[in-house]
Amino acid sequence: MSIEVRFRISRGDAFTLDVDLRLPDRGVTAIFGPSGCGKTTLLRAIAGLERPDIARLAVAGDIWQDEKTTLPAHKRPIGFVFQEASLFPHMNVRANIEFGMKRIPQEQRRFSIDKAVSLLGLDNLLDRKPAQLSGGERQRVAIARALAVSPKLLLMDEPLAALDLARKQEIMPYLETLARQLDIPIFYVSHATGEVARLADQMVLLEKGRERATGPTSDIFTRLDLPLAHSDKAAALIDATVREHDGEFALTLLDFSGGRFAISKKDLPIGHRARLRVIARDVSITLARQQDTSILNIFPATVTDISDENASQVLVRLQVGETTLLSRITRKSAAALQLAPGRKVYAQVKTVALLA
Repeated sequence: MSIEVRFRISRGDAFTLDVDLRLPDRGVTAIFGPSGCGKTTLLRAIAGLERPDIARLAVAGDIWQDEKTTLPAHKRPIGFVFQEASLFPHMNVRANIEFGMKRIPQEQRRFSIDKAVSLLGLDNLLDRKPAQLSGGERQRVAIARALAVSPKLLLMDEPLAALDLARKQEIMPYLETLARQLDIPIFYVSHATGEVARLADQMVLLEKGRERATGPTSDIFTRLDLPLAHSDKAAALIDATVREHDGEFALTLLDFSGGRFAISKKDLPIGHRARLRVIARDVSITLARQQDTSILNIFPATVTDISDENASQVLVRLQVGETTLLSRITRKSAAALQLAPGRKVYAQVKTVALLA
């Protein structure tokens, strides 16, 4: 079932949020866009913290808000994680987490404290006060507290924005674990492409309070009519599966719809599902498969689209099996290869990043 989200919130001439969305009730949906585009306003409206001019919100078939019904914010089965952890300073970690559970009747509790503690690696921190925790640890406690209310929907409003790079790297694996293991939808607000690339299954791209695009994250990243494909770090996201390890050359081999990638050996089990990122500038194009080359990852591909980037460069969209790649090359190279939609080529991938 989908989650229906229809809100119009007008703040005079300053800003209007006007969205009508159908979002999946599983996985992580990133609400993405630049500052001021309405991401947080949308999340607050879903939580019942805004007063819309027009509203309809249905989750798993239950109407939370429409022209006849408005479920108060405190009765919405939502877990909300803000930028700041905002823990109670006089309570230890266990008491902070238990506080979120107190308003949920015993028979409605679907998420135990033990599970929240285990998922977020808090076992050794339960007796500490917030002042004794790092920023990343405090945010993990805030997430556990949000889970303790047994939510049907988890809202996360830029939960890493207040953290430095080291703390972000510390907490990201826990967020990836939540994304894989939680059986509830997560709406994740961010303007950081790296976070979205690692976590999100679906994306809503907002622009000036309106939906610019909605769809699978891999599609949004590679659509030439959208801004992400034209950024300096434009990249394709590829879901792959660990197939085997090459001990002789210290490589890990991963299968995807267009073939098999070889990357530096990673300590991952066979069958592990991983997400790869291939930067557009790291993909070159040839008309024939090269034999005498150091590049390991070469795939037959079809040109599907070409877009001018600037006076000297173009962006080429390639189809490799069911997977899309982007390649940023010079206009001169594109002309020399006579590239055009439908042209059969080979994509040479120089560098592959493992995201999760």
